[in-house]
Amino acid sequence: MTWRRNVRRRVRTWQSARSEWKAARDEWKAEYERSKAARRAAGKKREFPDTDHPGPPPTGFALLPWLLLGLGAFSNLLQGETPNPWIGGLGLPVFNSLYIYVTFRSFDRVKRESVSTRVALGLMGLLTTGLALGYGGDWLTFFPLLGLATGAALRGRGLGRTGLLLALYAGAIAYVRGGWDDATGIGYATFLSSMVTAAILGLSEAVRELRAAREELARRAVEKERLRFSRDLHDLLGHTLSVIVVKAEAARRLAPRNMDAALAQITDIESVGRQALTEIREAVTGYREGSLATELTRARSALSAASVEPVFSQSGTPLDPQTEALLGWVVREAVTNVVRHSRASRCEIAVESTAERVRLTVTDNGTGPATNTGADTSTGIDAGTGTGTDTGTGTGTGTGTGTDTGALTDPGASAAAGAREGIGGTGLKGLTERLAAAGGSLTAGPAPRGGFTVTADLPVRADELTPVAAAVPRAGRPPG
Repeated sequence: MTWRRNVRRRVRTWQSARSEWKAARDEWKAEYERSKAARRAAGKKREFPDTDHPGPPPTGFALLPWLLLGLGAFSNLLQGETPNPWIGGLGLPVFNSLYIYVTFRSFDRVKRESVSTRVALGLMGLLTTGLALGYGGDWLTFFPLLGLATGAALRGRGLGRTGLLLALYAGAIAYVRGGWDDATGIGYATFLSSMVTAAILGLSEAVRELRAAREELARRAVEKERLRFSRDLHDLLGHTLSVIVVKAEAARRLAPRNMDAALAQITDIESVGRQALTEIREAVTGYREGSLATELTRARSALSAASVEPVFSQSGTPLDPQTEALLGWVVREAVTNVVRHSRASRCEIAVESTAERVRLTVTDNGTGPATNTGADTSTGIDAGTGTGTDTGTGTGTGTGTGTDTGALTDPGASAAAGAREGIGGTGLKGLTERLAAAGGSLTAGPAPRGGFTVTADLPVRADELTPVAAAVPRAGRPPG
């Protein structure tokens, strides 16, 4: 039958709500124990603990004890002081059921604003009116209970007006049944119960929402810092390791012919390695700032070591430090790609700035990575004894006890094609995010006359930078 299905559904709903409340209670107890342990530990160290415990999660059980206000009416029924006791005996459990239904649904925003909750609250008001007019006396205390349910269910801008009207209505009913004394007491109790309940529950909900928002902000801050560090680490190590590899190749080529020049390259490798350690430490602590002039100097050294002719030009107004820092990252990443992937003989870096915007362009005349990843693309002389033939794709005579078939592999050649076809590499993606956060843009692709071009466009004024872009730290510059 339909009523049986409804009863079973209500029972299942009640059981589900009870299990949810138990889970929330267990979670609160565990959190409370952790809070107590933190306070005890802080007390031993004479410190203030950084803990704030919001208390148990609010549920309908917090409003159940107020049903004890109906004990007076229940006592009248038991003592036979109520005429037509079967009406009161039926109205009392119905009122309690409606009260429980409304209050338990009031702690869920969706359920609180549903039509069924508003209908139940209206039925509760009609029943309270009928019982108060029919019996008076202790039955008038159902109006404060109605105020509790109203305050719990109708939280919002219209609550004050609703609470005032309900209090006047309750006072009028009480005046009809018991005079001014009952009218003032019942009206005041109804207004107070509705307003205080709404205020307490609203404040508790706001505190929990603020706490959840704070945790979400903390989580996002951690994610943002993690992204910043991974981006900085990629840019730092990618450029530095590329320079080290290029200079090591140069030292290997120069060693048989000019030991002094080879030692100079090895000295540069040591200097670059030490500088990389310093930059990584500064990146870890978040105090690294890039300098455009420093990055241009390093770019000249890296390009020259890779036998690429560097051509620099700069025009326009001076740049603010944050804009320079962002452009420094672009120069570092673009030059790293030129050294690793371009097979270019010339690289042009141009900086053009106006009063409002600045544009950085890095263009090479390369042809892309070698198709044979096992070929030596440099001219090399292998030291050794005896004679032999170099079978790599590079040019030069090799000396050794046999045939050299394992020429140097271009570092990163396996991933080079994707990095030079567009903004697809990890470094270029990171730069795109940096510049987009600063109100700028980054484009990369084949140049019209051959080669590859990376173009960065940024606002000049520092006040245009967003907080994300300003996250590039502003402490001491790394030594050039």
